[in-house]
Amino acid sequence: MHQGPWRIAGLCLAIAALGSACAGQGRTASTGSSASVATPAPTASSSAESTRPPSDKDFDPKNFHDPTHITNPYFPMTPGTQFLWKGHAFDDGDRVSRAIEFTVTDLTKTINGVQTVVARDRDITNGEAEEIELTFYAQDDFGTVWYFGEYSEEYDEKQIVKSPLWLAGQRKARAGIMMAGRPRTGTPDYAEGWGGSDLHWNDRAKVHKVGVKNCVPTGCYSDIVVIDEFNPDEPGQHQLKYYAPNVGGIRTGWSGAKEVEREELALASRKNLGPSALADLREDVLDEEQRAYHRSPGTYGKTAPMTKA
Repeated sequence: MHQGPWRIAGLCLAIAALGSACAGQGRTASTGSSASVATPAPTASSSAESTRPPSDKDFDPKNFHDPTHITNPYFPMTPGTQFLWKGHAFDDGDRVSRAIEFTVTDLTKTINGVQTVVARDRDITNGEAEEIELTFYAQDDFGTVWYFGEYSEEYDEKQIVKSPLWLAGQRKARAGIMMAGRPRTGTPDYAEGWGGSDLHWNDRAKVHKVGVKNCVPTGCYSDIVVIDEFNPDEPGQHQLKYYAPNVGGIRTGWSGAKEVEREELALASRKNLGPSALADLREDVLDEEQRAYHRSPGTYGKTAPMTKA
């Protein structure tokens, strides 16, 4: 199953000071706590978008006039914003500590005819970085955030052992939907992307709940949207990702009798990097892109280099 730009799971922490209450085993949870974030104003959209939910089949580069200005209240992406989620998961039956660090860079990259925002995702298990991904996003004219692919480096200690990759428009890969402009229940599921001929990446998602209340270490939130992510090839395994308005991802739960990883994380911090830290991040990401060109000349090598926003 796709572990996402942030593999956060429903960590049932004892946050007594926040007055939270968690459901068991990371399943959908809500609290009676007061929210610290107000409901966002409706996303601007056309009348067609207001009456019909977006479909991944509707992708058209002509619908992206300001694609790097990502203002969707449930998936905002401001350069320098860094999320850190902490918790645990199970690896071959053993419980391990897990942390995910997701940072929005000030770099952009054109993929499949659309200028995208570049983010870096670090997956950390038992204190060691096991995977570092470059991920790509853009917002269309209707407020929907699209996912354009990823380049990943998987590590064994300090050695890169695998570098899976898919980019929309390359080798039959297609962009997918990360967050609808107006997420609502009762709408069809949708593809989050398609890996094409080289990588079998076919995760799908569906709006599971809206109007949820929940608490994590960073605070208590209301009007949360819960997205159910799943892979059709892995029945009985689901991730339930919680998105708070004007914040983004705060938690991910899990459900399904065949879910084995049972990753449970919650948002531990959300901060804005200063100019020096953002410059260091930019340098690291550009170095990773150079490795991508070297390791994948036939796919990544066909794209233009990243540029500073």
